[in-house]
Amino acid sequence: MRVVIVEDQVLLREGLARLFQDGGHEVVATRGDAEGLLAAVRHVAPDLVVMDVRMPPTHTDEGIRAAAELKEAIPTLGVLVLSQHVETVHSVGLVEHPGFGYLLKDRVLEVGEFLATAERVARGGSALDPKVISNLVAGRQRHGIQALSERELEVLALMAEGLTNAGIAQRLVLSDRTVESHVRRLFIKLDIPESASEHRRVLAVLTHLRGGEAP
Repeated sequence: MRVVIVEDQVLLREGLARLFQDGGHEVVATRGDAEGLLAAVRHVAPDLVVMDVRMPPTHTDEGIRAAAELKEAIPTLGVLVLSQHVETVHSVGLVEHPGFGYLLKDRVLEVGEFLATAERVARGGSALDPKVISNLVAGRQRHGIQALSERELEVLALMAEGLTNAGIAQRLVLSDRTVESHVRRLFIKLDIPESASEHRRVLAVLTHLRGGEAP
């Protein structure tokens, strides 16, 4: 996997580069800001861009705006955004694109899971940090969400990370059949038709949580 890293903090940028290199991936470029990023990405043709939400010069939304520009210009490019804090508005807006992930920076410390997530995003999968999903769920007062059990909420969060039923079963130490049952029940409670597409599963859940119609 060819990776571009965009992070203004030098230590984190170098640490991410080393992490990917140790994982057997090629870091083709590193940058400290998002200026001219699209042209640079076109030049080196990576599979994945990993970038901070907040970048110079204002450290507000430069990174997320650059991520949106990349996904619009190169839809097949994987983009994994890292944030210090939960910013649900940004995460929900961009998750509509395949090949997009949004994680809190402390997830980098879970090296194996972080690299697996990055690889999944580079292949066109989706990934959202569990804390982002928790905030979305906590902010909803709809009957469907309130009807979910604690275990179903856990399954919902892992679905939004982009995990398959098998991946959820492994994470929660459950049988595949048990997870399938939880998934069926939560789709029924949320009134969302189950889809065979991994990305559309995530999108359907997030669309419901923000109050729109499921696709």
